[in-house]
Amino acid sequence: MSKKILIVDDEAHIRMLIEQTLEDLEDEGVEFLTADNGESALHLIQSEKPNLVFLDVMMPKMNGMDVCLQVKKDPDLKDVFIILLTAKGQDFDRQKGQEVGANIYMTKPFDPEAIWLKAIEVLGINS
Repeated sequence: MSKKILIVDDEAHIRMLIEQTLEDLEDEGVEFLTADNGESALHLIQSEKPNLVFLDVMMPKMNGMDVCLQVKKDPDLKDVFIILLTAKGQDFDRQKGQEVGANIYMTKPFDPEAIWLKAIEVLGINS
């Protein structure tokens, strides 16, 4: 079974930046999925069960916090690793991210190397 990464952001250039940062993982058989809103993201997570999700917080249709909460409440999705990506860096926002079950809370602008290192760690790939 191939490993899957879902990249969710309503801004196309952010999705593209993350995908370009991680593109070498395709050589390891990693499949990339993308969504531009929370509702589509939740459906993709439920149907595709990605190993790793980079999830923006502020999005149309359903925000990332709500998506994360729904995923973490579903026993069938307990192994999905979620990294919330957001411009909101206040302690309150971080705490909210923990409350909804995010595995990691990263603020934008993010360090591409940090994204890469976390992805290979979560997927168990030796770089």
